[in-house]
Amino acid sequence: MGQCKQLLPLGERTALARNLEALLAAGVGTVVVVVGPNGAAVAAAARRYPVQVVVNPETDSDMAASLRVGFAALPATAAHVVVALCDHPLVAATTVATLLAIQRQLPGAIVVPICAGRRGHPVILPRDLLAKIVHYPTLRDVLGAHVAAVHLVEVSDEAVVLDMDTPEDYARLLQRCPGHSHI
Repeated sequence: MGQCKQLLPLGERTALARNLEALLAAGVGTVVVVVGPNGAAVAAAARRYPVQVVVNPETDSDMAASLRVGFAALPATAAHVVVALCDHPLVAATTVATLLAIQRQLPGAIVVPICAGRRGHPVILPRDLLAKIVHYPTLRDVLGAHVAAVHLVEVSDEAVVLDMDTPEDYARLLQRCPGHSHI
């Protein structure tokens, strides 16, 4: 998109703020924010919340590299990991809480939200899968290799499938935000 997506405004808050507030309100215990080597502004914004910020030192690395850095920062007591992307900034805290509740009932499952037949984010992974993730280049590859563990959860929150990858995506998300105005 040519801009720092995490810091783009969506209504009265940034994409990062919306993500962090939803995760914290849903009861996610330890929130780890992974930033790139040039992510000082994102790190500063994240530190306004009770989260841990870690740096992925690899410039232009893939998402799997950032996941590995984030996983390494988790406490040993973490039973599962919520993989939430700033590309999906409007996911409701209640949706995250629902996914967490299902993961607690199915502790070995990979919990994936689905809306209108499309898979979305956040994805919740069991802790024992973290050691295996280093063998896969993408999260999609992890899910494909462990298809028997994938538990799809139908949700009504369309935000789980609404990406913010292009300026057009961003414009569509802006239309859904309270406080949006045409400036």
